[in-house]
Amino acid sequence: MLEAEKNNEVQIVYFDASGFTTVPCVPYAWQKKSQTLELPSKLSKRLNILGFMRKNNDSFFYPHEGNVTSDTVIHAFEAFGQHYAPIYARTKIPCVVILDNAPVQTSAAFLEKSEDWYSYGLGLHFLPTYSPELNLIEILWRKMKYEWISFNAYTGYMNLKEEVLEILSQVGKKYTITFA
Repeated sequence: MLEAEKNNEVQIVYFDASGFTTVPCVPYAWQKKSQTLELPSKLSKRLNILGFMRKNNDSFFYPHEGNVTSDTVIHAFEAFGQHYAPIYARTKIPCVVILDNAPVQTSAAFLEKSEDWYSYGLGLHFLPTYSPELNLIEILWRKMKYEWISFNAYTGYMNLKEEVLEILSQVGKKYTITFA
């Protein structure tokens, strides 16, 4: 499949979802011995981002507040399919979406809809179980949570939501990932 992508016979897109809340993801921080760094932390709503990303940083994001269900993922795929359909109509290059085996993505309702997405030029390829390292969009989530989101974003849910959406709008421009 990677060879087909190099030959421009297929587009490969990596899909996954990640959640953002005011409880920060900061695994460690450097500080002077006499200084204590404090980061506010309080429970908040959760902003879930369902994302589709290519190695060239082209991306499509579907923000969702609340629980992610099979219906949520179906709506995200439908939105991405409608986004990709004109590209497919023009280029006739199909898009293979790489995704993991999360229950919301392997439910009967989700799999039933996958037939409809072929008309948009979308096909699905499920990764082997327990192999998140093969899903390259995981790098985006890690960069956002551990590098790109500022400490100030965690002062309130609206601040966090605004910063997350701003970062997502700049993926491929200000925020890029170089895939080897």
